[in-house]
Amino acid sequence: MYKGGSSYTARSAKIIRYAGLLVPFILVIYGLGIQSRLIDSTHYFGDVSFFAISIWWIIISVVQFLTPSKTKRDSAMRLIAYHLLAGAYLLFVSGISTPFVAFWILLLLASNTYFSRNGLNLSVLWFIVVVAIDVYFWYDSDLSVVAFDLITLVAIILSGYVTLSISRAQEVDRTALSKSKEQESLQRDRILTIVNNLADAILSTDKDGMIRVYNASSLNLLDTNDSLNGMHIDEVLKLVDQADKKVSLFEELQQTKSAVTRDDLNYTFDDGEEIRLEVTYSPIRSSYSRTKGGETHDGYIVIMRDITKSKSLEEERDEFISVVSHELRTPITIVEGTISNVQVMMKHPDHTKQMLNDAIDMAHDQIVYLAHMVNDLSTLSRAERGVADNAEDIDVREMIHKLHDEYGKEASAKGLHLNLDLGATLGHVFASRLYLEEMLQNFITNAIKYTKTGTITVTVKQKLDVMTFAIKDTGIGISKSDQAKIFQKFYRSEDYRTRETSGTGLGLYVAAKLAHKIGAKIKLTSRLNHGSTFSFTLPVKK
Repeated sequence: MYKGGSSYTARSAKIIRYAGLLVPFILVIYGLGIQSRLIDSTHYFGDVSFFAISIWWIIISVVQFLTPSKTKRDSAMRLIAYHLLAGAYLLFVSGISTPFVAFWILLLLASNTYFSRNGLNLSVLWFIVVVAIDVYFWYDSDLSVVAFDLITLVAIILSGYVTLSISRAQEVDRTALSKSKEQESLQRDRILTIVNNLADAILSTDKDGMIRVYNASSLNLLDTNDSLNGMHIDEVLKLVDQADKKVSLFEELQQTKSAVTRDDLNYTFDDGEEIRLEVTYSPIRSSYSRTKGGETHDGYIVIMRDITKSKSLEEERDEFISVVSHELRTPITIVEGTISNVQVMMKHPDHTKQMLNDAIDMAHDQIVYLAHMVNDLSTLSRAERGVADNAEDIDVREMIHKLHDEYGKEASAKGLHLNLDLGATLGHVFASRLYLEEMLQNFITNAIKYTKTGTITVTVKQKLDVMTFAIKDTGIGISKSDQAKIFQKFYRSEDYRTRETSGTGLGLYVAAKLAHKIGAKIKLTSRLNHGSTFSFTLPVKK
């Protein structure tokens, strides 16, 4: 079946079909009343014209009802026939003064449904032509007929456009509602998909602590295939703290007013195995159901993560730091220099040499990685011991240009642009030169590491007595979940996009420690796939 203009719907097409069958029969019956002199008409031209119009009208109405139009041309021909017969009926049978002239609004609706605004305008234009013809013939004989024709013309046109405006407004509302429902359904499905694919275990309970929603990771964490739906949170999670004191999670939930994170909880399986959990819980915010105290009363969300290994690794890392910083720094430096010399000498295209070169490159990268770690640990150690706490007068413009010269080549080698955006007037700051330089170096090298294409911009601006430093990149960005953790010691994002990079997990932690030392607070602005900006401020030396 042919589908018409923007206002076409299957329901509206069905209504038009039935109206197209019923209305002609009504008008034929009305015409029979005129023909038999039961109804007065000033426009009745005779039985021949009346019966000719009636026969054709009945034939066309039955045909259009029994055989719905399949093409645009078919619909156009049927509408033209209806308009011609309607015009002839008004001119030669009933006259425009008949109340049935209101049926012309149906023609307006049909024209708009199948041919949008152009169809509507043509229908209005034909009605104007019909009225004009009628006025022409009656202008000299009966001005009352002319006056009624003109009034009817205006009324029909206004009624038609108003009706269509309302119809279109309703259609817009229906479309908006339909899209809203689709978006709601899509959003719900998207959230469920995300939740079920998260590595963290997620439970949602009602206000009584009964579990209503959980993801697959919850079953994996608890090592069970049994349904958790309808079970009480304390029945599922039998927890103890580090002092082996029982903890009622439901009581904790009832007392919390905002998100709370605890990493001191242990869970014991039936076989006696114990794991360490990081549990984050918060009430579900709702604007529809609140307690008298103004707090939400619709349930709680619980997020759990097994941190047994990470806690164990922290202890191992602490031990490793001690070993690396005191025992391996010198040999690593020596080996790095030796391998660098070998690389210089191995420039011939021999196959065996190439393989050896690749292996040395790989070893070199690993050693550089360890060297970076040692450097970070050394800087951190100096900061914690206060070795470089002494502040000095620093020419900021000179320092920034020095850093640009040092790291500009590294950025260029990767196809990046290291730009400077310095204020016209830059004074001096009074701070530890080592700490400030190390902070800026960490931010710049981090930006180079996590930016594949684009630019890195070092911005320094002075406003009144405050100098603002900012390092902006066009890299991969940092997710909101990672932003709260990246300044933690040894934190490495699980983002797949960072796996190809070699970071120690110490750079930003060291930067945060150094910032605290010089009285600065690091501000991070980041968006995934759009880059990151690290910024901080320092007072200008007076």
